[in-house]
Amino acid sequence: MTDWGERIARPLRALHLDSIRNKILALAVLATVIPTLATTVVSYGRNRRALSEKVDQELRGTSSETARALDQWLDERLDDLRVSASSYILSENVGRTGGNGADRAVTRLHDYLTSARERFPSFETLLIIDATGHAAASSGGRTGAMSLPLERLNALRTGDAHVGEPYWDLGLTKAAIVLAVPIRQADGRFLGALSAKINLRSIADTLARLAPAGAGEIYVMTDQARLILTSRASSAELMRTKLSTATTQPLFDKEGATVTYALPPPDGRDVVAILRRVPQLRWAAVVQVPREEAFADLARLRNVTILMLIVLLVGVGLAAYGLGVLIARPLERLSSAAARMTSGDLSVELPAGGSGEVGYLTRAFAHLVSRLREREGQTELERLSITDALTGLYNRRHLMGTLANEVQRSRRLRRTFSVLMADVDHFKSYNDTNGHLGGDAALVKVAEILRKATRGVDSVARYGGEEFLVMLLEAPLTTAAIVGERIRARVASEPFEGGKVTVSIGIAEYPSHGDTPEELIASADAAMYRAKSQGRDRVIAASGGLPQEPAMEKKPRRRKGET
Repeated sequence: MTDWGERIARPLRALHLDSIRNKILALAVLATVIPTLATTVVSYGRNRRALSEKVDQELRGTSSETARALDQWLDERLDDLRVSASSYILSENVGRTGGNGADRAVTRLHDYLTSARERFPSFETLLIIDATGHAAASSGGRTGAMSLPLERLNALRTGDAHVGEPYWDLGLTKAAIVLAVPIRQADGRFLGALSAKINLRSIADTLARLAPAGAGEIYVMTDQARLILTSRASSAELMRTKLSTATTQPLFDKEGATVTYALPPPDGRDVVAILRRVPQLRWAAVVQVPREEAFADLARLRNVTILMLIVLLVGVGLAAYGLGVLIARPLERLSSAAARMTSGDLSVELPAGGSGEVGYLTRAFAHLVSRLREREGQTELERLSITDALTGLYNRRHLMGTLANEVQRSRRLRRTFSVLMADVDHFKSYNDTNGHLGGDAALVKVAEILRKATRGVDSVARYGGEEFLVMLLEAPLTTAAIVGERIRARVASEPFEGGKVTVSIGIAEYPSHGDTPEELIASADAAMYRAKSQGRDRVIAASGGLPQEPAMEKKPRRRKGET
């Protein structure tokens, strides 16, 4: 769960959704994109299915119509040929071409064949083959390809028609096919066959008429995948072309169903195709349409949908941005003002206009700032009244009040506390040497050392001039001595701009050295003067208090000009 949460949170953090404006914009975009995408996906799926069904129906319809047209064409040609073969002229003269009156019989047959050719324009050449397989008569023209092998001829004895393989006729410079039907006497005796060479121009015209619009194409091939005609071309080279098994096998396996495949190079386009067999001819008709063209309407729908989505997103984004500005700008001003106020700047000003929740919040914030200014003014006055302007420590008046309260509390609770009186050694000389500004800087630094060396519950005050007073709550004399020595050592080791500075410190304990604030201060002050008289830079306890330690009795190093 943690990993999933992190995966979700990472992109959300990248969107910088920490501002109200960005949240409004993101919400508006999501509220637009999700329904629109859902609707688009559903609509796209439905339209794709509908368009696929439409393409399938068109291809099935065209392929079925093409197959029926080829069947009909073959039936019509065979019917024409059977009508010609049923004439009494053929039955009376075919058997006479090899005996007496052969010339007359051949002439009559030739004239009849010429007449039949004129009646049926699709017949390029007609040839009569007798029962022995010899050519008896023809209408003229090349007849080499029209002869029937003996097994084919014998098959016509019991059959009703022979359909040859299509080929490219060099004399006609057209695709052609040979059809043959039996010639029989009235009693049914087999006399021979009437063979016809038929050009496939009418089939090419039919393919061109039925071909799909645009880049769609119909082609006819044999069962062995050798091309015969297309709706666009007819040539000897075309008829020598054999399609690959990888292309044709799916078409044959899924006859009547659409198949998508890629055309061989250099074309290489994807096409949607469907195949229908023509069993009598042993042909197959294939209708194909480029996939891009077949689904052009779907591509247009997709492009229009994407364009609409972009326009919608831009419109919603602008509206959301404007709404975010209207809502977020006052809130941003409030946030900025709150940050300034938190840092202590109460000079912020906010326009009082606006309505609704934001306007109410602005007015409430302005009122709060006004109240804080008033309270800050009072607080500042109180602070100034109890603190020293130079060092920031409590002043003497405030400390005397605090000390009086602590005396009463300690008396009631029977507890002890201590005070420290600290004086900067040779401060007048330091002040004369470094100027008043240098002296003030030294006092500020000593005050900071006193503040850091004591606890938060203790009170540190500037007693006057270079003197400081420290009240240590619930601290006996021994603890006060340790604190005093810490203060002395830190001051002595601290670098000052005007040279080394030391302090002399006197300690007094309640109630051992005084039962009132005045008595305590007097005891600590006396101890401090004893420290000065004993060489300065030391800590001395009030009389009758802590014994003098050697470390506290050490003599300071004298500087030039000190007394």
